Amino acid sequence: MLQIKQICKQYKTGGLVQKALDGVSLNLRENEFVAILGPSGSGKTTLLNVIGGLDRYDSGDLIINGISTKKYKDRDWDSYRNHTVGFVFQSYNLIPHQTILSNVELALTISGISKSERKKRAKEALEQVGLGDQLHKKPSQMSGGQMQRVAIARALVNDPDILLADEPTGALDSETSVQVMELLKQVARDRLVVMVTHNPELAEAYATRIVNLRDGKIQSDSDPFLVDEGGMETPVHRNMGKASMSFMTALSLSFHNLQTKKARTLLTSFAGSIGIIGIALILSLSNGVNAYIESVEEETMSEYPLQIQSSGFDMSSMIVSQESSGSDEASGEVKVARMVTDMFSTVSANDLASLKDYLDGGESGIGQYTKAVEYSYGISPQIYRLEKDKARQVNPDQSFSVLGLGSASSTNSMMSAMTSTDVFYEMPENEKLFEDQYDVKAGRWPESYDECVVVLTQNGSVSDFLLYTLGLRDSAELDEMIRQFAAEENVETPDDIRRYDYEEFLGITFKLVNGTDYYEYDDAYHVWKDKSEDDDYVRSLAENGEDLTVVGVVQPSEDASAAMLSAGIGYPSSLTKHVIEKAEDSEIVRQQIADPERNVLTGNSFGEDNEQNSFEMESLFTVDEEMLKSAFGFDQSALNMDLSGYFQLDAGSLDLSGLSGLGDISADMPQLPGLSVEDLIGQTEITVSAEQFAALMQEVMAGYQEYSKSHELTDPSQMGEHFTAYLQTPEAQQILSQGVSQMIDVEVLESQLTASMNSYVQTAVDTYTQAMMQAVQTQVSSMFQQAMTQMASQIETGMQQAMAQLGSGLESAFSVDAEAFANAISVNMVEEELAELLASMMSGQDASYDNNL
Repeated sequence: MLQIKQICKQYKTGGLVQKALDGVSLNLRENEFVAILGPSGSGKTTLLNVIGGLDRYDSGDLIINGISTKKYKDRDWDSYRNHTVGFVFQSYNLIPHQTILSNVELALTISGISKSERKKRAKEALEQVGLGDQLHKKPSQMSGGQMQRVAIARALVNDPDILLADEPTGALDSETSVQVMELLKQVARDRLVVMVTHNPELAEAYATRIVNLRDGKIQSDSDPFLVDEGGMETPVHRNMGKASMSFMTALSLSFHNLQTKKARTLLTSFAGSIGIIGIALILSLSNGVNAYIESVEEETMSEYPLQIQSSGFDMSSMIVSQESSGSDEASGEVKVARMVTDMFSTVSANDLASLKDYLDGGESGIGQYTKAVEYSYGISPQIYRLEKDKARQVNPDQSFSVLGLGSASSTNSMMSAMTSTDVFYEMPENEKLFEDQYDVKAGRWPESYDECVVVLTQNGSVSDFLLYTLGLRDSAELDEMIRQFAAEENVETPDDIRRYDYEEFLGITFKLVNGTDYYEYDDAYHVWKDKSEDDDYVRSLAENGEDLTVVGVVQPSEDASAAMLSAGIGYPSSLTKHVIEKAEDSEIVRQQIADPERNVLTGNSFGEDNEQNSFEMESLFTVDEEMLKSAFGFDQSALNMDLSGYFQLDAGSLDLSGLSGLGDISADMPQLPGLSVEDLIGQTEITVSAEQFAALMQEVMAGYQEYSKSHELTDPSQMGEHFTAYLQTPEAQQILSQGVSQMIDVEVLESQLTASMNSYVQTAVDTYTQAMMQAVQTQVSSMFQQAMTQMASQIETGMQQAMAQLGSGLESAFSVDAEAFANAISVNMVEEELAELLASMMSGQDASYDNNL
């Protein structure tokens, strides 16, 4: 039984909607001959196509023997048409080059039936329609009625439950039409036959039931079939059987079709081969050109990747145009070429943060044009190599810092890139961009952040500077060459540079130091102090730092015309991320993030004018210069020593025996005059500059602050007494002694002493030279030189002893009167202001004052 329940079907063409079926419901018996009549456009053919599964309904349901087709997919509909429905078309739809037997067999090929069984069933179907004796005829050899009989036989060969006929007599004459209708009437005895026709006479003569359609709706039904749905089971979804042919069957049919039209097949094959060969050649050429273009792009972008920086300018604007603007000659005028102004007019700033958000958001679509999009954060890992006596920083490299070269402070600086001596660099995050361009000579590529790789040049070499960085050569040798170069001396270069095995590079270890560990928190002043200049502190950091190990040696491949990596030491991008994470977890960074308006290194606000907020030492004190001079004493009597004994030559010790005929000339040698300290030093006046005094007072006040805290001195009115008492302490005396020694111009004093000594020695040498020349002027000059050597040795020994005693006397010659020093300084602050200052000093809250100290 076939049930059609509220079937709706409409066709849309632009904005026009045409209803073909509008809520059609119809129950059809298992064996009856139903004729569907109606004018053109009434929906007859659409209803027939919906029943046959050739068209899909929009709503409703089609139920066959309790099986619902509402959820059928394409494969299910194929099975339905193959096992349940048979079609008879008005135009027959027979394959002209196949026999009628093959045409009927074709309906069984996708049912999984064997060849012999297919042939047997096809013969029976043809015999049933009266064509059993014409099995090997082709459609072109038969009449219209006979071809329609073949179509009916083909529709019946699968033994379908439903036979659908679309205008089966439309192309036949009256006599033949009657024959076909008689045949369909016989078929309807044991199955359902649904026929669409325009001929009401034939329908009334042969059909057992006539249904009239108009505008997609049923207008009348001559024998309606009412079903009690209450007692029926709920329709289920189920596939109706196999609906595909085997591979061998499909291959056999294809081969048979090719054989039926040999000439056409040959021509088609020849034309197809020409097309295939042409397409293959075009594809080969296209692929070759694309591969070449891709290789050029890859090589070019490997060497020169596209980079977007925070700012940039047009380099071409730096080229001064030689073309004159305006007239060729301008009397008395000098033209101006706008080089710098034009260059800076092209400077533009890029919002890299917004660009990164845009690229990461996926809306840009840049992924289809790039292999990788990577970001550089300007992070330079602090890498050291431990030596015997120190930790040597190798990244950023400081070897040439004495010459003003090396790593600049700004990683985005063009000049930094041109003068940098760093051999460490970050490799791209996407390893596929460069690994194919290199051969691994030893070891492997880095797999974690604490590993790196040595990258050789195209010819497999490394720079000698890299050898010093790796520690394969003594870095003291490099330092000495740099020193000689800086001193403008002849540089002695080594000539023992040898070749190295790959294995010698593997396992070399460096030390990674966190940049934030350079800073140490000062509890007294509540600021962070930079200790990167403290060698002992830095070495301690390096010794406790993480290991960074060389795990591989790579070299550009022979077929790689361009290589992405530079020669040196490459580390993975994961190391940069590790450095950033370590910095993010540091206390100094957390403090700075918590208080972004204040500089944690100075205690001042960012952009704040420190001169307006800093404490000026000169405004606190008034200095009595005359009294201050009296506070410093210089006892010349401590230096009043007789130095002449150090410079009297022992003429008797001179060996002049070789000078025969001269006799004893010792008695004729003159005595040198005595040398006094006053002759050497003279009258030196001690002067103190404002800068020197300010520096001394900063040290004194810093010591006084510690003294006040330790003695709990908080009364401002007693500051004068406390300050005088502090100046009597050994700590204050030491600070004053060091400060006074720094105030004295040692270079002037040393210059004066040297000049006096040189003058005295020159006098002694001249005196003895004249005496000796008179005594030995007729003797051999070599003997004279021997005597002079002995004399110079005595003078040199005496000069060293005299300078040692003089230096000892200088230390005791200077003195400081603490009471006079304190009286020379008066405080320029009222009691309330002084109390406030001391409170700030004791609490450590005055950042600007602490920073000044």
